[in-house]
Amino acid sequence: MALTLAEMIATARSQAREISPAKAAEADNRGELALIIDVREPTEYAEAHVPRAINIPRGLLELRADPASPAADAALCADRSARILLYCTKGPGARSLLAAQTLTNMGYEQVEVLGGGLMGWAESGLPIEEASQPVTA
Repeated sequence: MALTLAEMIATARSQAREISPAKAAEADNRGELALIIDVREPTEYAEAHVPRAINIPRGLLELRADPASPAADAALCADRSARILLYCTKGPGARSLLAAQTLTNMGYEQVEVLGGGLMGWAESGLPIEEASQPVTA
């Protein structure tokens, strides 16, 4: 049976562990987050992102998360038991939810999604890093 996008997102949401921006910031300040991953596109990341976040777009995640891949990301592949925070623009949205499901399916043990995404982070008064000039594609 084929699944719709809405069904795929609903399944991913039911499996995701969501964390509030305040709790995520506290965990990061205590050094409990091994990685913060922005799963948006590079131009979105360049415009604004959570400090210390790395950019691994949702469309490249599997390639970067598999240590056997020639495109593997060393920081991501270093420890599948490490605590990882994912976010996209808002939500958690489709990209961060599907990314969390993917990493969990690939054996990553402590994957969380940021409640409210980057917008929620900013609305909570937490710092973001912004481009000094508008980014063009």
